[in-house]
Amino acid sequence: MTPAARLAAAIEVLDAIAASAAPADQTLKAWGKAHRFAGSKDRRVIAERVYQCLRARALLAWAMGGDDGRALVLGALAHLDHLPPDEIAALFSGDLHAPFPLSFEERARIEATLADPPPEVAAGVPAFIAEALQRTFGADWIAEAKALVQPRAPVDLRVNALAGSVEGALKLLAHEGIEAERSPFSAWGLRLPPEFASDIQKTRAFTTGWIEVQDEGSQIAAALAGAQPGWTVVDYCAGGGGKTLALAAQMRGKRGRLIACDVNQRRLDAVPERLERARAKAEIRRIGPEGQGTGDLDGQADLVFADAPCSGAGTWRRRPEGAWRVKPEDIGRLSELQQAVVARAARLVKPGGRLVYVTCSILAEENGAVAEAFAAAHPDFRPLPVVEAARTPDLTDAARARLAELAGPGHTVQLTPRRTDTDGFFIALFERALFERPPAA
Repeated sequence: MTPAARLAAAIEVLDAIAASAAPADQTLKAWGKAHRFAGSKDRRVIAERVYQCLRARALLAWAMGGDDGRALVLGALAHLDHLPPDEIAALFSGDLHAPFPLSFEERARIEATLADPPPEVAAGVPAFIAEALQRTFGADWIAEAKALVQPRAPVDLRVNALAGSVEGALKLLAHEGIEAERSPFSAWGLRLPPEFASDIQKTRAFTTGWIEVQDEGSQIAAALAGAQPGWTVVDYCAGGGGKTLALAAQMRGKRGRLIACDVNQRRLDAVPERLERARAKAEIRRIGPEGQGTGDLDGQADLVFADAPCSGAGTWRRRPEGAWRVKPEDIGRLSELQQAVVARAARLVKPGGRLVYVTCSILAEENGAVAEAFAAAHPDFRPLPVVEAARTPDLTDAARARLAELAGPGHTVQLTPRRTDTDGFFIALFERALFERPPAA
């Protein structure tokens, strides 16, 4: 493909992403399947251009006065690549597979010298997200926002304790020419540069169950949950089973009961194959939207892990398109849903058992506000300090020190790309009292 044809393809993909709810990587794969003439180098260059535009969407849309695929690509060429206007015009010639020629307004915008952008544009997020981040992070909000959407995320791996050791996994990967590094916080974590994202699942280390792809923030959340051999553990919102596998590894495959629950059968359908590959066991249970189907577990679980549905704001460095799909009304709706989910999950916890509420968000309305509302409505659950839960051997000394800095004596902690170089995870820890408190007089 010519450079101009690649630009036309990137415009087409960006418009498809905007018109779909599917993740950007799936849209790119679908485009590649429908355009077999595009070689691997073409697809890589197109994907790089698409993600460049998605990560800088706020600035490019502001500079070009529009956010369709053509405006974003033109903005990237002019204001990120700094190509001269005549070179851009030559690429947008309208010949063969090239994009159609520049309009007078487009030419004027790519020739313009940009003024200082508004704060939300500089931060790279929608205005209402900027306001939410400012409430949460104060003066640091722009730096937090930039770290959330602009850099590419590394590839984090979790070594499966049911398969072997970290040293063994490092050797297995090295044998395939992949030199991984230990991640700083998870005792079972490894880290690779972003360019390995599409290759790691082809390795023998992955196909034989030695490693799983799992962000280190997610590994920290699972480690703080502290699942133990012999426990009854419920992964209340299991989704595709990533944290189910981490909990199974903590239980070391010994006696106990692990139940993976979700309302979506299609997500659950992916779990059995993953369990088999990881040499883990768990019961798979579809539940109703009001928690139907869990009555037999009421008051029975040593640990309930509730990774509630959320905006996904903490994962935008992996899926930058997500920042522009969430709406202000979604946050209030999700907050109400999260409060309902954690209340239903709490019913399953036995006296002395542990409840872990988690989101992959950095928005306070989904996180601290939900945890506070739960605590106020459930006096039989006491806060469990993060520093106490962090004593697990599944975390490193560096993790314990950083978590102590972030959480202090509290029972909640917010991880962010800027603070911990992980996805943005919120974690709240509770323990159910052995005896229910009497009502206040």
